Amino acid sequence: MKLLSPSLLHAAIDHPLMVGFSGGLDSTVLLHLLAHAPGRAPDTLRAVHVHHGLQAVADDWDTHCRQVCQQWKIPLRVIRVDVPRDAGDGLEAAARKARHDAFMDAMQPGEWLALAHHQDDQAETFLMRALRGSGVDGLAAMRERRDFGPGQLWRPLLHIPRSALEAYARQHQLRWIEDPSNDSEGFDRNFLRRQVMPLLRERWPHAAAAMARSAALAADASELLELHDARQLQGCEADGDALSITALQQLPATQRARVLRRWARQQGLPALPAQGVHIIERQLLTADDDQQAEFRWQRARIVRWRDRLHAVADLPPWPSGWAQQWDGQAPVALPDGARLSLDGADRFDRPLTLRQRRGGERIQLPGRTHSHLLKHRLQASDIAPWLRPHLPLLCDGDTLLAAGDRIVSASLQQWLQAHGAGLHWQLPDTFD
Repeated sequence: MKLLSPSLLHAAIDHPLMVGFSGGLDSTVLLHLLAHAPGRAPDTLRAVHVHHGLQAVADDWDTHCRQVCQQWKIPLRVIRVDVPRDAGDGLEAAARKARHDAFMDAMQPGEWLALAHHQDDQAETFLMRALRGSGVDGLAAMRERRDFGPGQLWRPLLHIPRSALEAYARQHQLRWIEDPSNDSEGFDRNFLRRQVMPLLRERWPHAAAAMARSAALAADASELLELHDARQLQGCEADGDALSITALQQLPATQRARVLRRWARQQGLPALPAQGVHIIERQLLTADDDQQAEFRWQRARIVRWRDRLHAVADLPPWPSGWAQQWDGQAPVALPDGARLSLDGADRFDRPLTLRQRRGGERIQLPGRTHSHLLKHRLQASDIAPWLRPHLPLLCDGDTLLAAGDRIVSASLQQWLQAHGAGLHWQLPDTFD
């Protein structure tokens, strides 16, 4: 029995593959297919088993996967993960995220992650998205191939019904494990699989194939829309990562919503909910610039400032009264996860003090004969208001020398120039 078409078989031998191997029927069939694909070069196939620790028999699954891979001479890596039980989206979603994070960390550049989702999985995903009121992008369900981490995510069995996988497994006398959680109808997907899909098949025997076909058509439409969205977004981009409100307001509301969602994804923000699009429309796009109107969700914010929409991450606050001596020899980690470094010089002439803003600080700038309130200089600068509380102040006693690398005093600027040096303030990657 041949489950993979010639084109899929060619892809199977043409790229280094990492198979997500749970030990269940689907991934066992996929791993067997790829392991026995004719023409595959040695050392280009490996498997990864994610040990969630959610079932009492999880260690037995680990042992089973090791035995199978040893029998088929496939390298196996077992990754243990901690699945949070209070993540807010449910245990099933938390386990899926932990699993995908583990896969992404394990992948090598250019490698393909092969997962064993099949036609029935696709139909269930399509139906779940429809029940949640998803648009065309959501109804596209799972894509056969897409960018993922440093490589590609590949689902070669997406057009194959599970019944064909079962027949293949019996023909080749494969052994697999059954997850007892698949019997629990407390999970939405299990309820669809055990109750809804059998009922649909009684009336429409090809229901799963039809829904999978609809998902594929939705994916085609979504790709066309994405190309148009990319062109529209390019016309709205301003100042690097920000969006021009003037340009956004020239778009139809439906196109504006798609541009906002695409932009949020590009910024690495969590998925922008429908409520967020409505709030941006009603409150942010119509607000005055000095209001700093914003929408918050999860760990992210979208803020209006200076006729722009800005993607903002919530940085952790500094401990009250935080201060630290620093000689510049090594980069210093700041309480919010940012770093400050002295580049181009070994160290300062004497240790200086790093601290947070307290209010009332003054600084003398290059070319000026008198000092200025730091607050006024920040207001006149292009430093976003949400970053100002996180600027590390570099002081020599009571004398303010610099606010991060954005505002530097005359005396420190002279010293930096004499030593061919500079300060570098690096914010953390907050949406990874």
